[in-house]
Amino acid sequence: MSSEVETSLNISEIARDSSTPLGMTKTVRYETRAVLRAFTVIELLVVIAIIIILASLILSTVGYVQKKGARSRAETEIAAMSAALESYKADNGIYPRDATNQYTDTLNAKSNTDASQSVYQNASLFLFTQLSGLNADQTAIAGARSYFTFKPQMLGGTRDANGNVNPVTYIRDPFGNSYGYSTAYQADSSKGYNPTFDFWSTANSTDANANQWIKNW
Repeated sequence: MSSEVETSLNISEIARDSSTPLGMTKTVRYETRAVLRAFTVIELLVVIAIIIILASLILSTVGYVQKKGARSRAETEIAAMSAALESYKADNGIYPRDATNQYTDTLNAKSNTDASQSVYQNASLFLFTQLSGLNADQTAIAGARSYFTFKPQMLGGTRDANGNVNPVTYIRDPFGNSYGYSTAYQADSSKGYNPTFDFWSTANSTDANANQWIKNW
């Protein structure tokens, strides 16, 4: 009986001596869990950083693609309207030019570099009436011929509930500004660039030297 008790005590002591102390075991477990938690937070931060970097790259790429698309569309529209201007000249002997010299002769591509100026919209509206054969309220001008059909997104002005522009106030470029159309050179050769007409989009550029403009010169 006593030997069984001693054996039981010895086994219990050996088991206790051969194992890690209870306090140390808890400490190791806590430290292990802390390390695991730290790894999780670090990994989460790394993932968030990668997501932010990728998002910025995607946004910059999208912005570049949109700007490139807008420039390409502006080039196409300028070329199409320039062709319409040639048809107009073939019929009328001159390019569209207001008889009062208040609009197309006033806009000077060399000095008027801000597309938000009213002189841009005035000249642009005049060009719209001459190429479309329509008034600003899009009613037909008696006896006028249409040389170009403007899509709704090419027109600037007040839009109604159906998205129709009435009245039209200017020809809108893909950047949301008025196109520039000028015959200033015909009135004064020190103004403008072409003896025929200047046609351009500022492409949202504030460059006074027109280096970023999309233009026909």
